[in-house]
Amino acid sequence: MKNLEPSMATEFESSKLRNAGLILWPSFLAACLLEALVFAVVDPSELSWTGHESLPTRQGVYTIAFFLFWSISMTCCGLVLWLSKPERQVNEEAFSD
Repeated sequence: MKNLEPSMATEFESSKLRNAGLILWPSFLAACLLEALVFAVVDPSELSWTGHESLPTRQGVYTIAFFLFWSISMTCCGLVLWLSKPERQVNEEAFSD
């Protein structure tokens, strides 16, 4: 982005923002769905953590699980976006330096 014209720089920034939205929003929805499905079946207070008695609270387990589900979903969405790039764009990025 060193020698880009102002319009190209704006286009580059808007594409980054668009890509962030394409990753974050679907992954958030997937994490919400996974959270609802998993904890409809699993009660966090009945989980056993290798015999330790100092367990996180029920809400803590929900929070940790949500962010874990969200990060896994973000990784999947990011991989899909990365793999869907056209060959021309991948080659331009690889040989632009």
